[in-house]
Amino acid sequence: MQNNSGYRSGFVALAGRTNVGKSTLLNRLVGQKVAIMSDKVQTTRNKILCVLSREDSQIVFIDTPGLHKPKHKLGERLVQVALNTLKEVDIILFLVEANQFPGPGDHYLIRQLNGMSTPVLLVINKIDLVRREELLPLIESYSKLYRFAEIVPVSALSGENLDHLLDVVTGYMPAGPKYYPEDMVTDRPEEFIMAELIREKVLDLTGQEVPHSVAVIIENVQERPNNVVAVQAVIYTERESQKGILIGKGGRMLKKIGILAREDMEKLLGSKIFLKLWVKVRTDWRNKEAQLKNLGYYDRV
Repeated sequence: MQNNSGYRSGFVALAGRTNVGKSTLLNRLVGQKVAIMSDKVQTTRNKILCVLSREDSQIVFIDTPGLHKPKHKLGERLVQVALNTLKEVDIILFLVEANQFPGPGDHYLIRQLNGMSTPVLLVINKIDLVRREELLPLIESYSKLYRFAEIVPVSALSGENLDHLLDVVTGYMPAGPKYYPEDMVTDRPEEFIMAELIREKVLDLTGQEVPHSVAVIIENVQERPNNVVAVQAVIYTERESQKGILIGKGGRMLKKIGILAREDMEKLLGSKIFLKLWVKVRTDWRNKEAQLKNLGYYDRV
């Protein structure tokens, strides 16, 4: 039931299979890049909280790791984070793709939703890729699987229908206080965002043999005169062969990763960035709990 009175605030989880556009949608809604985007699966690894303050409401979005069949301890951790988040929020946005009918991942997520009293909105993303008449059989297919509170087609890429989505979300939020300052966009520190921007470039520039064995740690951030910020970061991977790919012939790959990451960091901080990158090997870190803790994957549930 929609709430139609007073100031509203609430927590909204973005859930769905990997690669349905959750991070793209989140960045578009809050107006800046706080979640990394890639066409490779398992891009989001941490629960990222983002705040959108409006005149009549404050929406706190939580981007969860995409649900998938885990192949290692890190994968198990990601799935557990996603499922736990669904139990903590006021509204769930179930994202699907306009050009994909329900698959095993969607059925798995719907099974987790069964029995929940939380309103679930079906958000059909990437409508820019299909003709409008193609949406009808897709909507019918999903409607048979779950009783969604609302169905909202959008394009996170173009921004189409996002204002309507926000209005619908606000209508389902409870009356409540302003939880966070109006100028706050995310609960994550700048170092976390910078590390994610570096990891995004690794995902974009390397083949399937490298991306998901990579973790990034910001080791030092130092402010210098003339609005310059010096950043030192380490890219960890699991094998020497992967280290070689990340560095590239004559260091060209690492240099390219650094240039692209630095450009995004400068937009984030509004400062000139001096970025220094290293690549180190931590064998099989995704299956070692101590390593996962050291790399920040156990900092929150």
